[in-house]
Parts: sequence; C-alpha cells; structure tokens
Amino acid sequence: MSGTKARQVRRSTAVQVLGRIGMGCYGLVYLLIGYLAARIALDGGGQEADGRGAIAEVGSTPLGGALLWVLAAGLVAYGLWQALMAAVGYTWIDKRRTRIVKRVTSGARCVVGITLGLYAARLAAGSAEQGGDQKQQEFTARLLALPAGQFLVIAVAVIVFGVAVASVVKGVRRTFLRDLDLSSLPSGTQRWVERLGRIGYVARGVVFGVVAVLLGYAALTHDPSRSGGLDAALRTLAAQPFGTVLLLVVAVGVAAFGVYCGGAARAQRG
Repeated sequence: MSGTKARQVRRSTAVQVLGRIGMGCYGLVYLLIGYLAARIALDGGGQEADGRGAIAEVGSTPLGGALLWVLAAGLVAYGLWQALMAAVGYTWIDKRRTRIVKRVTSGARCVVGITLGLYAARLAAGSAEQGGDQKQQEFTARLLALPAGQFLVIAVAVIVFGVAVASVVKGVRRTFLRDLDLSSLPSGTQRWVERLGRIGYVARGVVFGVVAVLLGYAALTHDPSRSGGLDAALRTLAAQPFGTVLLLVVAVGVAAFGVYCGGAARAQRG
C-alpha cells in the first residue's frame, strides 16, 4: 500500500470510528488492571493484574463469551489503527525525530493491541494459555541462554526503563495533549481528560519502572524467575513497606489511565 493510499485509509470515517472504539477497549483493559491491582492490595487474590488477567476477568462474567469476542475485535481494530499511525501518522508533528519516535511507539501499541485481541479470541474459543509473568520469565530465560544473554536482558531492562521515564515525563509535562483535539470535547470533559491523563501516565510509568528493575535484577543474578511483567511489578510494590497504600495509589492511577483512554478516544487526532 502506497503512502498516499495509507493516509486515505487512515482518514476514512470507518477506520477512525473503529480505531476510537478500539482505543476504548484498550482503556477498558487498563481500567480492569487497576481493579485487579486494588484486589491484590486488599486481599492478595484475583486474576493476574496484567492485560491477560484483565481479559480473563471479562471472560468470567455471565456474558463473558460474547464480551470477549467484542473485546477481541476492538483490540485488533485498535492495533490495526496504530499500525496505520506507525506508517503514516502524526503529520501534525513538525519535528521529524519526534514524529519517528511517535510512530515507533504506535508500532509497539499495534503489537500489544493485536496480541491482546488474539488472546481474547483464543480465550473466547476455550483455549487456555500461560500467564503473562510465566511467559515473561520464559522469554528472559531464553535471552539469558544466548551468548551475551546477560547483556541482552540488561539492554531490554534499559529500554523498558526508558519507556517508564518517558511515560512519567509525558504525564508531568502534559505532552500527550499534543495528540488530542480537546476542542471536540465539552469543556468539563476536557479538564477531566487532562487530569486523568496526567495521573495515568505517571502511574503507568511507575509500574513499567518496576518491571525494568525486575528485569535488571534477573540479569544481574542470572535468575529468570526474578523477572516478571505488570502483575509481578504490582505485587512487588505490595510487598514494600506501606505496600498496601502504595499499591492502591498506583491502582487508582492505572485505572485513571484506562478512563483517560476512553475519554480521549473521541479527541485523538487521526
């Protein structure tokens, strides 16, 4: 597909609507991760507090089967929308370097969205899979088994930590607003979208920062069981002094990011 044709597809009404619905589904996943994190803080139980756990939580509801198919379609639509953004999006960004970074980020969101969507579809079809932390540990183990594996895991940890810092900075400096057209929202909603975005991006950065630390520790100790994804990061926070309060605060922040995604979907620049 040529660049011109891809831009036309990206700007089409159908793609815009599906992409925004998909962003709402993506936000629902984060909202449920926040809910599951709160459950960990309060009683230590529940599903794994990550994307897969959130999707499994949807599947456990009375209408779980039908909802999973809807969620699967929405997440895949979101992933494909982000693929178009990665290819020809962010034309409103003047700086070429910034535009490239944003397109790479959209590419990563494309992978996450489609991966979660396919997982929801497999779950709806009755296929069970490993938890996110177990997959993370197996991935870390495979990396560590490679020549210079320890260096590779440290490199991944540094990348994840960079993503964490970028998320915090994005929330503090409110740079996420550059990708929104807030004039399309009611004035009261505009303020809430901005506030939820600031809180959500900072909280998400904190969680990814812990994931990076776990990966780094796994590399230094050459022990893949020390690594983990979002669920392991949240449980690590819960194990700290005042962990219950700390995790509840982070849970609220992660849930805030989910609500932000739903609110910002309408205002997202296409």
